[in-house]
Amino acid sequence: MKTFKNIFDFQLHFNTEEKCREYLEQQRWGNTPACPCCGSTNVKRFATNNRIFKCREKECRSKFSVTVGTIYENTKIPLTKWFLATYILSVHSKGISSLQLATWLGVTQKTAWHLNHRIREMLSLNAPELLDGIVECDETYVGGSESNKHAYKRIVRGGAGNKAMVLGAVERGGNVKVRVIDKTNAQNVVPVIKEFVAPDTIMVTDEHTAYNKLHLDYTHKRVNHRDKEYVRKEDILVHTNSIEGYWNILKKQINGIHHFVSPKHLQRYCDESAFRYNHRKALQDERFANALANCEGTLKWKRLTAK
Repeated sequence: MKTFKNIFDFQLHFNTEEKCREYLEQQRWGNTPACPCCGSTNVKRFATNNRIFKCREKECRSKFSVTVGTIYENTKIPLTKWFLATYILSVHSKGISSLQLATWLGVTQKTAWHLNHRIREMLSLNAPELLDGIVECDETYVGGSESNKHAYKRIVRGGAGNKAMVLGAVERGGNVKVRVIDKTNAQNVVPVIKEFVAPDTIMVTDEHTAYNKLHLDYTHKRVNHRDKEYVRKEDILVHTNSIEGYWNILKKQINGIHHFVSPKHLQRYCDESAFRYNHRKALQDERFANALANCEGTLKWKRLTAK
């Protein structure tokens, strides 16, 4: 595939529906198309319509195209627009609002919002490797300040109010993983950390009590922010600057582009941000290809808008 360095090159390369389908077929199947219904590679392409395949297995006999079983299935939006939206979300430093995307693609804001979330579903890590080495872990709160709300909407109690809580872990020089959680207590925090981080890893956190039992599975080191301690030099530098730097990136995306994010959809926004962070060293065409590699599955409007 030709390497593209900017959005102009990208649009020149994927300027027809046929080019998009050919690329999607290559990314999804390589040189061996497979039936999305039964998984068989015993398929043939129709001579009269090269977009359609037919499974030759007697138990199946399904007809399908490359978009069946992906987020593009049954879409009325051309693949040229889908590809452009995927490129923007995977490459742009802070993503794009549905209103701006609607203007660029010539669709309604409602369509662009649904399209954005379906692409974010692609950007989630389905089977990520565990973090190891030196891993920093921290939690943050996402949501508006209580002082900015009308008096009758404010939460009377102190603390985080009704903000959403997000737990994150980042491998120094490597990837980040994030998860929206209900509460920042040990019952919620520890299982997620075990899901994110390999055993016997050097784990660096702050003084939060939710991390008290991490020493049972990890080499646990702490910095005490309450005592104004931010960096301590031992055999390694003990700090949480890397994960706090990532929180800055995430909040700039949410506050600067979207302004408000519903807790219901927050995980997808976190996945979008984490994808770009984890592919920060990749070239633009590599980021796009990695995003497209996760196109299996879908996100129906009914599920997206369900209460």
